[in-house]
Amino acid sequence: MRSIKRFSFFVTVVLIAAMLFASGCSQNTPEEGTTEETGGEVTEEVTEGAVEGATEETTEGVTEEATEGAMETEGEGGYSSVINPDDFVEVIDNPYFPLTPGTTFVYEGESEGEPIRDEVYVTNETRTVMGVKTIVVRDREFEDGELAEETFDWYAQDKDGNVWYFGEDSREYDEGEVVSTEGSWEAGVNGAQPGIIMKGNPQVGDTYRQEYLAGEAEDMAEVVSMNESVSVPYGSFENCLKTREWTPLEPGIEENKYYAAETGLLLEITVRGEAEKLELVEIITE
Repeated sequence: MRSIKRFSFFVTVVLIAAMLFASGCSQNTPEEGTTEETGGEVTEEVTEGAVEGATEETTEGVTEEATEGAMETEGEGGYSSVINPDDFVEVIDNPYFPLTPGTTFVYEGESEGEPIRDEVYVTNETRTVMGVKTIVVRDREFEDGELAEETFDWYAQDKDGNVWYFGEDSREYDEGEVVSTEGSWEAGVNGAQPGIIMKGNPQVGDTYRQEYLAGEAEDMAEVVSMNESVSVPYGSFENCLKTREWTPLEPGIEENKYYAAETGLLLEITVRGEAEKLELVEIITE
């Protein structure tokens, strides 16, 4: 065994020597300047060609496309509003949407064949949202005499007479217990934005967003007429404003609303989807 090791060592030494000799014989000394020119040209081609290509194709192509795509994605379906608290007043006296504290609007009607009653009370309370002092309006809906939903809505009017909707605290009830707060939102929180509930100078064809919280509150409205005749239990009115309202969250539902100057909302009728109708029956003032 020891002789085999010795022989292997000898063979290994011979092989290493032969490899070193062959390596030394095959190495050529280049002519002066060849290595520098060849190395320089290759370096320039790789550096200028590859880097310029990467800069033009990757940086200009990919980066610009990515930037443009991001801008388009950011704006796609998006909505934002610029709110300056100094642009708002403390009262809401829009003739089609007057909200005088101490006033209660009472509506009655049917929903899917069941009697409903809606009491909208303009409180003396305020809530500051996005730096704007809003008026708190309590809306209570009764089904078969039982409280089904209670909502506290926040409205404010700007100097141009537009009435803005800044959010709501919504609660659904079942046998006197709160079972859901779905639909609640506040402008400036989690991407929610205020919308316009009534224009200061509405014109036929006006389309506007009434509220915005993606996937939660996306009501839209369009002014379709300014000369409607409407009769409800509270009275008969001429030259009424008619709007069409809908939400992309419930594409099968659409309703019409009618407003009288110096009075406000008179009538709500669902024209697509659920069968619902509400009429103004009484206005109570304190």
